[in-house]
Amino acid sequence: MSTYMIEPGAKLADRYRLDHVVSETSGATRWKATDETLARPVGVWTFQPGFPRASEVVRAARATSRIPDARVTQVFDADDTAPLPYVVEEWVIGSSLADLIAQGPLEPERAAGLVAEAAEAIAAAHAGGLYHLCLSPGKLMWSSGGAVKVTGIGVDAALVGAQAANPAAADAQGLGNLLYAALTGYWPGGARDGLPAAPEGPGGPYQPEQITPNATEPLASITTRAAMPYLAGQLVPGPPIASPAEFSAAMADVPRFIPLPATPTEAIPEPEPGTSRRTGELESGPRRSARAASGPRAAERRPQARAQARPERSQDPVRKIVTGVVAAAVFLVVVVGAWIIGTEMRPGGGEQPDADQSPEASDGPELQALTPAGADGFDPFGDGSEHGDNAVRAIDGEDSGEPWNSEGYDDPLADLGKPGVGLIVDLGSSQEVREVVLSTPSNDYPVQIRVGDDPASVTDQASLDAALPVAAEATASGPGNTVTIEGGATGRYVLVWFTQPPMDGDKYRAALTEIEILGAG
Repeated sequence: MSTYMIEPGAKLADRYRLDHVVSETSGATRWKATDETLARPVGVWTFQPGFPRASEVVRAARATSRIPDARVTQVFDADDTAPLPYVVEEWVIGSSLADLIAQGPLEPERAAGLVAEAAEAIAAAHAGGLYHLCLSPGKLMWSSGGAVKVTGIGVDAALVGAQAANPAAADAQGLGNLLYAALTGYWPGGARDGLPAAPEGPGGPYQPEQITPNATEPLASITTRAAMPYLAGQLVPGPPIASPAEFSAAMADVPRFIPLPATPTEAIPEPEPGTSRRTGELESGPRRSARAASGPRAAERRPQARAQARPERSQDPVRKIVTGVVAAAVFLVVVVGAWIIGTEMRPGGGEQPDADQSPEASDGPELQALTPAGADGFDPFGDGSEHGDNAVRAIDGEDSGEPWNSEGYDDPLADLGKPGVGLIVDLGSSQEVREVVLSTPSNDYPVQIRVGDDPASVTDQASLDAALPVAAEATASGPGNTVTIEGGATGRYVLVWFTQPPMDGDKYRAALTEIEILGAG
């Protein structure tokens, strides 16, 4: 049976409901589908019987799932042994590069931010032995959750049987083409994904600085060195950029920030910080505070509002003086009386306490920061991952750096039958914990601090409470939220447990920017 004969509503693996066809590629069909087990949208590839590369696509998908970079589209499932082979991928909601520049080229810093993130993701894929080879404006996405996503790594090349004698150089050239398109609004070498072909001269496509003032240095140089080093007649300002890693290195010192979609199709929150060290460096423009009105009309309203809220008061100066004298006298009598009574009741009369009886000396041992041995995502009630590869971000000492994020969920955890997700910190040995300082990018949702010694034994709520009992509870309140553990708690592991993660874009997601753990010195 041909995959093209499958009707919407068909179900794969008794789980993935095919909703509608998105695209078809010579024997392979991409669907928007629904994972009915987790109630989330997914993308599904199915293959026509006899499609020669189905097993190759499945192998590439499985390899892609192991790339430790959140900017690579996640692969959730892949099976070439079923009667109908399939690949299930993350469904990215957002805008592609083609969508972003539909109304004109991007500003230089926005173009640099978007493509630099893509370069770092593809460099991570190359480190794992995977390539893209099919980069186009539709493969670079800015998600509604505020993150860069590169779709099609590994899978796209396997689908069409794409090969390259030098895959590193091919992907570097693809990145140069993306930067060229972001700066100019044209695609070099022909129309692609709705973008017109770049204008050409005798030596091939015009260099970006010949088309637009957006192509400032060093962006124009990087674009030409990556996209055009082998075209005859081009004056290349430097050695060719021959790999995504070299492209990333060249972009390292270019000011950039992530671009928001020009015409968003849905409400989009403030973007998550990117994963490159200079993302977000430049502000996109002045912001107005949501707590106070501004502008001339607001200024006109303020005096009037104050006058309405405060009635006229007598301005009699004699009354003011008399009232002040009486208040001062009463205050003096109270203070003197309290001092006399306190002196009489204290042992030793008016003698001063010894220095070793000072409040500072009786507060207990001084607290000191405990050094973590490691950190990991913690989800004993799911697949166990929770982006553990990014957990180190929460213990790197950078309170304003990149946050650790849990996986995104379409529904509240309670609706999915999960009591929570979390991040667990290994102290290396059992130690007494007195305080935990949390920094979170979102506010006002519950957090539990659990301390214990045996996280591997957790299989249900009872074993969680036994192995990692609750030491303190708090409400996430942004940066620098100190949670005190009354009496202290002893254990090797400290678990930050999120029972009700907040909405982040269109997903429920826990996040932790930094955690500092303090114990007795």
